[in-house]
Amino acid sequence: MEIYGEHIILSRITNDDLDFICRIECDRDLWQFEESVPSDEQVRSNFLEKIREGNETASYDFIVRLANDGNRTPIGLAQVWSYIDYRKSWELGFAILPQHGGQGYGSEAAQLLLKFAFEQLHAHKVVGMCNSQNARSAALMEHIGMTQEAVFKEELFWKGQWTDQYYYSILEKEFFEGKQL
Repeated sequence: MEIYGEHIILSRITNDDLDFICRIECDRDLWQFEESVPSDEQVRSNFLEKIREGNETASYDFIVRLANDGNRTPIGLAQVWSYIDYRKSWELGFAILPQHGGQGYGSEAAQLLLKFAFEQLHAHKVVGMCNSQNARSAALMEHIGMTQEAVFKEELFWKGQWTDQYYYSILEKEFFEGKQL
């Protein structure tokens, strides 16, 4: 499965993507706002299981690729997974390699995930969460039309201290009212 945007393509992960996935998932600088970063072995095991499951409907994991460079260069990950199934709630996550940051690829990937969630998965609501210190992630979620609904006080144990986590969401009707793609 592939989802095409103007500048990027989201393609479902395959075995051929494992080295790239490990590179990005194990990068401590990229995940500087997370409580922990998994080992290469943990990442491989997790994603091999997801690939084996194939068309599982509770989680969709994509490689973000450049659409216009002739090589479909992988530049990030984009994921959407069932948050609360019976409420038709999904959660999104994304990461773009630093050398490709600030060029709108993260926003485009997140918008494509929203479109996929609402149009294909029939989500009622999509949520996203980030460390309160991660201003870029918070700004991206606001940029794509998500609203900060809550601050989970001292939710994350990060760098030896408790820190807040922001909770964002967008409803199906809000997405279609302000649809950007």
